[in-house]
Amino acid sequence: MTGKEALEYLNGTHYSKWKLGLERTKELLKRVGDPQRSLKFIHVVGTNGKGSTCAMLGEIFKEAGYLTGMYPSPYIEDFRERIQVNGELISWEDLGECTGIVSAAADAMEDHPSQFELITAVGMLYFKKRKCDIVVLEAGLGGEFDSTNAIDAPEAAVICNIGLDHTEYLGDTVEKIAATKCGIIKPGSDVITYDNVPSVVEVIEKKAAMAGDFLYKARETEIVPLEKDLSGQVFLSEGKKYRLNLLGAHQLKNAQTVLTVVKAMRGRGWDIPFDAVARGLSQVRWPARFEVLSKDPVFILDGGHNPQCAEALSGALEEYLPGEKVTFLIGMLGDKDYEDVIGLIGKHGAGFLVVTPDSPRKLAAPEFAETIRKKGYEAVACDEGEFSEKAVEGAVKKALKTGRPVIAFGSLYLAGTVRKIARTMFDF
Repeated sequence: MTGKEALEYLNGTHYSKWKLGLERTKELLKRVGDPQRSLKFIHVVGTNGKGSTCAMLGEIFKEAGYLTGMYPSPYIEDFRERIQVNGELISWEDLGECTGIVSAAADAMEDHPSQFELITAVGMLYFKKRKCDIVVLEAGLGGEFDSTNAIDAPEAAVICNIGLDHTEYLGDTVEKIAATKCGIIKPGSDVITYDNVPSVVEVIEKKAAMAGDFLYKARETEIVPLEKDLSGQVFLSEGKKYRLNLLGAHQLKNAQTVLTVVKAMRGRGWDIPFDAVARGLSQVRWPARFEVLSKDPVFILDGGHNPQCAEALSGALEEYLPGEKVTFLIGMLGDKDYEDVIGLIGKHGAGFLVVTPDSPRKLAAPEFAETIRKKGYEAVACDEGEFSEKAVEGAVKKALKTGRPVIAFGSLYLAGTVRKIARTMFDF
């Protein structure tokens, strides 16, 4: 199978949709030789921050000399971002080879696996082929029943920030969602939690105690911010100074979670020198998370898509662009809490240019623009309700002509297109 054929196969729309349970994933992995059992993992779940957390951990372990696999979700521009080793995307040849093995096994199953289950199996085969020392594994949806949870006990089970999202699958309170996320906790792991609200931490404490695992808590109070600008931020943790490329106070909390994971992993015998941690944090890039694509003019891309992300974005704008009104280039999915999002970020906007994301779950730009106008803000729909790269390009150019800082926000399904267009305009 070629890389192109692999991509066509994995993107096939006829495959089964997600369903509760791990039976299909476990059967598929068994049919391809259970490659996950040859690997060690840091398993990361959460509503927000898990991608950034994975990116920091991947960079740190690479700098420490370990061959480090990373399985993030979703991708921004290139499908192969989903499967990486030491920051390098899986080659098209390896994608074809591994997908060929997985497809033969999957097509022989009575209940055909979903796309995410297929990609998970491909990733596991590739990480085994590369003989990775550690794999930083980001859950897709939830925790307990996510395909990534087909692994045995990870070295570390990491619970990032918990908020309300995917409530139709995970529960309608943060405590219920936390319980689902905690399904990755298994006897034999260390458990690390972000500085979540007390009721969520209580759920995590109980789950860790039931498994007999030691629980490490990242403490926001251990972070001392020193300086920040659009190039990055400097902070102290336990008396040591670090520079972080990623922006926003929420990223400092994610960084403290990462430092707590490092502490836990050192306790398990992993050799992670301070210099490797410092280099990893200073070098990490994570596309579309308050990512500065240009400083002059200011153009920032953020793939946030729920109220927690909007709250973080609002805080970051107050930190980095205090008192300034910005032009929002926005597009969201129809199943997100888009009214609450506008309520959180609207005060920062001089106006909204609205586009339709590239997703079947899209919220049509005219409908979204009308919703924004009803909340008292200026909004212009830049397409007629169907995704168009040309329309997004036109919206980017129109946003830049306002002379204000531009914030492209609302969906990772929009971020890849914006990033591709912006690359022709800016050097990043």
